Amino acid sequence: MQGPGIVDTKSRLRSEYTARINRVLDYIDGHLDGDLSLEMLAGVAAFSPFHFHRIFRAMTGETLARFIQRLRVERAANQLVNNPKKSITEIALDCGFSGSAAFARAFREAFGTSASEWRKMRKTVSNVSKANGKEGKANSVSSMYLDDVTHTLTWRVSMNDSQVNIKVEDFTDMTVAYVRHQGPYKGDSELFEHLFTTLCTWAGPRGLLEQSEMKMISVYHDDPDVTEEKNLRLSVCMTVPDDTEVGDEIGKMVVPGGKYAVGHFEILPHEYEEAWKAVYGGWMPESGYQPDDRPTFELYHNDPKTHPEGKHIVDICVPVKPL
Repeated sequence: MQGPGIVDTKSRLRSEYTARINRVLDYIDGHLDGDLSLEMLAGVAAFSPFHFHRIFRAMTGETLARFIQRLRVERAANQLVNNPKKSITEIALDCGFSGSAAFARAFREAFGTSASEWRKMRKTVSNVSKANGKEGKANSVSSMYLDDVTHTLTWRVSMNDSQVNIKVEDFTDMTVAYVRHQGPYKGDSELFEHLFTTLCTWAGPRGLLEQSEMKMISVYHDDPDVTEEKNLRLSVCMTVPDDTEVGDEIGKMVVPGGKYAVGHFEILPHEYEEAWKAVYGGWMPESGYQPDDRPTFELYHNDPKTHPEGKHIVDICVPVKPL
């Protein structure tokens, strides 16, 4: 029989391992085209190379090489659709492959088809969806105007018989503390509440919830149309000072700045999917922009429990670059 002290010690030790592996995952995400050798990543994790590979596999369910290759292939799959003018070879090199032959083998192994066929197939699916009105008429740009205050273009997009505004804004880098989840999350409000509660329970005693400019966001690291549900990564975050110390299950990372399409919504929990479609399927094709490789995120502006209709006031933020 184990006493509470032993259980607490084991829990802290496991949390420390989780934090170190999360640091590695964050590093890989930001350096897919760089040096991701075993020695380099073991250093990021502060484990010896001899033990690191076994620890990584035990905690993620994938070997290090498999995880890196999967992320590279999935990023390439997104670029094939989102960057139609970019050649397959350019995409392969940008995603960290040594050449087009290695990329072709890895892509076919992952998706059962060639990169060129994938690009054609996904373009056809997108066009059919728009023709059927699933992402076209239901979520279409109704007007565009120049904001008198910010002097930036604002698009009005139709969604469920209402109008929402979408702008392109420049964000600075945000240092955030986070709690991470891997696996399915769509429509799971209890999961999000648990993650936010865990984060706030850690932040409260440190005075971090009292910051005047504090932001609460959810970062989505993977595309659910490409990545299997069991591998999807979600980080529930809050902005913190750069020198904030974290540990155990709380990690720290930088959400990169740059241009983001920002859609402002007041929605009920079941309307999130439609809101994301309004940005990607309604606004994006008519905007002159295309998605960039940085993570997407939701920026929250209220506690839905205090809203008279229980609505979520949220910005959906999608990294973009000119088409």
